[in-house]
Amino acid sequence: MTTLLSDGADIALVGAETSIYVYAQDASDPAINFAQLTQADGTFLVSREKRDSFDWDDLKGSTFLGQRTGGMPQMVGEHVLRQNGIDPHNDLNLIQSIDFGNIPSAFASGTGDFVQLFEPQASLFENEGIGHIVASFGTESGSVPYTVFMSKQSYMEDEEEKLKAFTRALHKGQQWVNEQPVEVIAEAIVDFFEDTDVELVAQVVDRYRSQGTYATSPLVQPEAWDNLQLIMDEAGELPREVEYTELVNTSIAESVTN
Repeated sequence: MTTLLSDGADIALVGAETSIYVYAQDASDPAINFAQLTQADGTFLVSREKRDSFDWDDLKGSTFLGQRTGGMPQMVGEHVLRQNGIDPHNDLNLIQSIDFGNIPSAFASGTGDFVQLFEPQASLFENEGIGHIVASFGTESGSVPYTVFMSKQSYMEDEEEKLKAFTRALHKGQQWVNEQPVEVIAEAIVDFFEDTDVELVAQVVDRYRSQGTYATSPLVQPEAWDNLQLIMDEAGELPREVEYTELVNTSIAESVTN
């Protein structure tokens, strides 16, 4: 976001919550969301123990490795815990002090009973018997503009045709991902996942696509925007409520999907 605001980039792919943070600081040239890439959280609840059946009450009294405070994964995680009757700060031992990159290794070395992980780490741990996926935070939390392309308002006004061309290409990619066999998608992207075999990548793509993590349209929906702010507010991270029309441009996405 800093790079975008300092004109080091014309377009940024970040979480939509960052545009709210910038707007709340009374930015004269705010960041405007114009096309979503993912429409749900991508983390999973992984249990150290294999469970024939899982109940959210299983987390009570446990040690839970969460994500960093204030980040969207942690906000979603806390939201899901609350809606399932778990107080994240009183019903379990919540650890948020471990750096993002070290969370998997901390769990693998024996820290925690449960951990919140992104793919492909969650599936890798399950395949290796280190942990077992018991729930999807994305499925539980519903639709949110999780990762979104945005530009400064001034750039959007001056270069709307470029943004339309960009979004048109994005939408073609979304349609391709939605239609192709997971094996074909995995072959196309495996090189971006160092030391990860193509079968695991296909497994991850199938899991994400099946649960609707990948957006099939670039258009950010009002209900998803409202859900985002609800999650932020519950976590105490919403600086102020912002109307959908203030920070979401729909005309660009609509022009390439209609």
